[in-house]
Amino acid sequence: MVRQRKIINQVSGWLTVYDDGFVDRTWTGPPQFKFMSDPVPPHNNFINGVATHDLFIRPDSDLRVRVYLPEVPNSGKLPIILHFHGGGFCISQADWFMYYNTYTRLAREAGAIVVSTYLRLAPEHRLPAAIDDAYSTLLWLQDLADDKVHQPWLSSKGDFNRVFLIGDSSGGNIVHQVAKKAAQENLYPLRLAGAIPIHPGFLRSVKSKSELEKPESPFLTLDMLYKFLKLGLPKGSTRDHPITCPMGETLQGLDLPPYLLCVAEEDLVIDTEMEFYEQMKNVGKKIELLLSNGVGHSFYLSKIAIDVDPKTSQETHKLIQGISHFIRNH
Repeated sequence: MVRQRKIINQVSGWLTVYDDGFVDRTWTGPPQFKFMSDPVPPHNNFINGVATHDLFIRPDSDLRVRVYLPEVPNSGKLPIILHFHGGGFCISQADWFMYYNTYTRLAREAGAIVVSTYLRLAPEHRLPAAIDDAYSTLLWLQDLADDKVHQPWLSSKGDFNRVFLIGDSSGGNIVHQVAKKAAQENLYPLRLAGAIPIHPGFLRSVKSKSELEKPESPFLTLDMLYKFLKLGLPKGSTRDHPITCPMGETLQGLDLPPYLLCVAEEDLVIDTEMEFYEQMKNVGKKIELLLSNGVGHSFYLSKIAIDVDPKTSQETHKLIQGISHFIRNH
């Protein structure tokens, strides 16, 4: 007799967890949105001014990255942006179309090499697995800076004195964790020049006013948010865990890089993101704020909205320009 699997957890459209541990990430939402989660193959030739390459970064590890190289003739060394994708620690990959569409554009407009890590996913790999992968990638960049390893694009064109961390949604949480860890270690000859959390998933067990009052969006519902975090955080943890609730943590003595915190006016978690911003200012950390007006969580990842809604298109342009300006000035 064949035993029937039983569903023990489900995040509508995105993920189904079964009692035997199997996790199905087949997209089951509206078919017109599926293309945003389709993988884009790497291409070593320049397409719209950017080439991409996937590689394993350690011979003894399955950890991979995607590298985006902009076509910038006679430019000298280029800043490096280390990217951590979102997905509530449970879904998405570095090669998804939504990230490809965004980070080819950022590589082109900022004139920077983007390195995006294929992070391990929960619930199979609960936190801190994704943070470990992210930090391992930073250490790989340090080895490249120190000529211990070689990657043609980065070794010849990368400026390891200007390395920036960037992350979408839960990837923004990872940015902060990696920046804190890096501040406690010597990464010479690599220098972290900045950290850019975009709409980080900062919240606590008690719901904020914005969680109660802001509209849900295709990229973030409360059900999605709370279920992903329950599956992603270390077992037994609540949303008050420091990874998701860094507000109030002790940062004295940590030499953090300058931050550009990107928030969206209609984001469900904007209240707790702003609490983090005020805390960073209060303890004397360098932090700038980039506010996107009239849009919600991760709005800039939706090509459909960018194409059909002038407001989303305008705010996406402002976001990319603001990030590019921050990179040019640090």
